[in-house]
Amino acid sequence: MNDQIEPIPKTMEKFFGTSGKMVKPSSKTLESLIAKIPKGQISTIEDLRSRLAASFGVERACPASTTKALKAISREETNTPYWRVVKKKGELISQLSIGCEGHAQKLEDEGFTIDHSKKSPVVKFNESSLYKFT
Repeated sequence: MNDQIEPIPKTMEKFFGTSGKMVKPSSKTLESLIAKIPKGQISTIEDLRSRLAASFGVERACPASTTKALKAISREETNTPYWRVVKKKGELISQLSIGCEGHAQKLEDEGFTIDHSKKSPVVKFNESSLYKFT
């Protein structure tokens, strides 16, 4: 799939908090962003979507398409560090091909601490651990 720019559907304007356009990113585009995240840092999927929207000059990036592209990257034989992407509060992403346990292990291998006491494992991080896209 190539990147697609589409109008935000009227039914989704309340969810997005705006009208306008959204990007549905391709795996290749998302992969190029994720490849920038260095070892020892992570990014939230929300930050990735914000960066994608800014890159394409649109209001939002489609959450479903972004997650779909991330899942596709996780299934490929690639060196792209997709495991460095987490949800907003540090929750691990169970839909990745390696599952939550594999996601946790990859992050622990890079020095992160994982809190397994919650329903969904959470990576412990602070502001300095978050990669800032430029």
